[in-house]
Amino acid sequence: MGTDELVARARAGDGAAFEQLTEPYRRELQVHCYRMLGSLHDAEDALQDTLLGAWRGLGGFEGRSSVRTWLYRIATNRCLNLRRSTARRPAKAWDVPGVEPPEPTRLGECPWLEPCPDTLVADVLDGPPGPEARYERTESISLAFVTALQLLPPRQLSVLLLRDVLGFRAAEVADVLDTSVESVTSALKRARARLRGLDAARPPAPAPLSPAEDVVVARFVAAYESADLPALVALLSDDVFVSMPPLPHEYEGREAVGRLFERIFGAGRRFDLVRTRANGQPACGAYLRGPSAPGVGLYVLTLAGDRIVALTRFEHTLLGPFGLPPALTDAPGGHDAAVPRSVRR
Repeated sequence: MGTDELVARARAGDGAAFEQLTEPYRRELQVHCYRMLGSLHDAEDALQDTLLGAWRGLGGFEGRSSVRTWLYRIATNRCLNLRRSTARRPAKAWDVPGVEPPEPTRLGECPWLEPCPDTLVADVLDGPPGPEARYERTESISLAFVTALQLLPPRQLSVLLLRDVLGFRAAEVADVLDTSVESVTSALKRARARLRGLDAARPPAPAPLSPAEDVVVARFVAAYESADLPALVALLSDDVFVSMPPLPHEYEGREAVGRLFERIFGAGRRFDLVRTRANGQPACGAYLRGPSAPGVGLYVLTLAGDRIVALTRFEHTLLGPFGLPPALTDAPGGHDAAVPRSVRR
């Protein structure tokens, strides 16, 4: 069934035709919303709002652009509206029991930031980039890139994603944003300038799921589970950066990060880690060691060479989207026996 026939049937109220029309783009639209909003939950809300808006707005689809471009127009504008909202998740007060945090290096600006499971982005990252895309697919979903996007003005963010990540042509972006090609070009130039220097001169990250990556992550898990502060600090780069949204505390540099983990380990808290992946990067669910073994957070690691250059801690409420249980159960074979086989390493 061709696109024109599907559109006609959907306009007549055929829900199955609408689903057939939009389903091929659902996953990539969700990833687009995630890049724009930096939040998994906000992205899902924006996706649902996009599909509802498309269903209601089919009468205004004139076929001058592709269905894909039309859907991106709706999704982008829904996300821009959400970014302008004052109802985004605020920063939280420090709430780690028994741990008094050291003075942070600074306070973060993106308390709403959330990680994205690799299972969500796998199909999107495997697809071919647009004709004018500048970013590698894995780079375009990295936590550092998504974080940097949150600090761009909304129009610059939209243009950068549509042009440099998705590879839309300037005229298509102008149509999506209802503006001129000149305005698109100007916004793109400013956005690129703001992101310049995002990738500092450092060794490249090991290839995903490679033996080199596995060695670094295994060393991190061993050091963290045994509360071996010297071993953990030895894995960190000199300019390592730790953040923990929605807590605003951020720590930069090996000394500052060392003081943070010294406080955490010094409080007597011990953890078991279960490995998973987020944003194309290694990650670990953290569980407080003990009879109930509750989940207490999710760590995403950014690597360069054989060092950890960034460590981002998220709340335990995000374990579910990664296929991790809310708590580990004691079972033959240890805590990993309670974890889905697909995420064990």
